[in-house]
Amino acid sequence: MKTLNLALVVSFLFISLSLTSPSRGLSETAVPDDARCSVCGMMVAKYPVWVTRLTSPRGELFFDGVKDMMAYYHNPEMYGGQHDEQVTNILVRDYYSQKWIDGTKAYFVTGSDVLGPMGHEFIPFETMDAAQSFEKDHHGKSILTFESISAEMVMEMKKGHMKKKMMMQ
Repeated sequence: MKTLNLALVVSFLFISLSLTSPSRGLSETAVPDDARCSVCGMMVAKYPVWVTRLTSPRGELFFDGVKDMMAYYHNPEMYGGQHDEQVTNILVRDYYSQKWIDGTKAYFVTGSDVLGPMGHEFIPFETMDAAQSFEKDHHGKSILTFESISAEMVMEMKKGHMKKKMMMQ
């Protein structure tokens, strides 16, 4: 009887956890230690807060932030992909909770005083409320949806990083 009760309790806990898990349905594969950003070549495992992933015909690709992931997404041929490449899964980490979320449904804050490993970033949040709170607390300039991030915006943000890098030399 005790064994049966224990088995029921364990089963109940397992089912409860799997139903309430915030990342249910999203891949929880660990980021390999030797994974490099598919755009800039940076070792991404060193920056787990910023790692993003997308799945394409090339497999699972890692990036050191949303900015480089979006650079690849808008121009895959520049980074070894195909122009008509079908991306099947885009994952980003919610900045506050650090859980994997669907990047196509996230809200991204730009222009804040928080910098990623490569300078200014599109900082992802699962909810608009979280994005608005962060924007207010960190002097953000705007909140964007995935669809509203254009290739031009990405290149402007990358240019800002390059200008800053050149000034430091």
